Amino acid sequence: MLAQTALEAESTLTDRFQTTVPGPVRQALQLGKKDKIKYVIQSDGRVLMQRAETVEADPVLDQFLSFLALDMQKHPEKLQPLTSSMQQSVASLVADVDIDLDEPLPDELSAEDE
Repeated sequence: MLAQTALEAESTLTDRFQTTVPGPVRQALQLGKKDKIKYVIQSDGRVLMQRAETVEADPVLDQFLSFLALDMQKHPEKLQPLTSSMQQSVASLVADVDIDLDEPLPDELSAEDE
């Protein structure tokens, strides 16, 4: 069942394929400056537009990735291509691992997990 149309709005594409999101749409999606928009293209050609969920940054991961990037810049000679044997080795190590990335992490590790 299709939802009834509550409001229609339109905008114009510039020569660079940019547009302004109309005020009523910004209000409906609670968009502010620098917010991201997600477009979902459906099989029948309709496009849904929604506010993109913001993902909080992980400061520890960000620091680690910054460290890696800096180390790669300082020591590019240490970089090695991933060989097919390395890839096969990793694949065999995780072949039987079943993981649900959406499962919440436990608050505490049990004694047997430590």
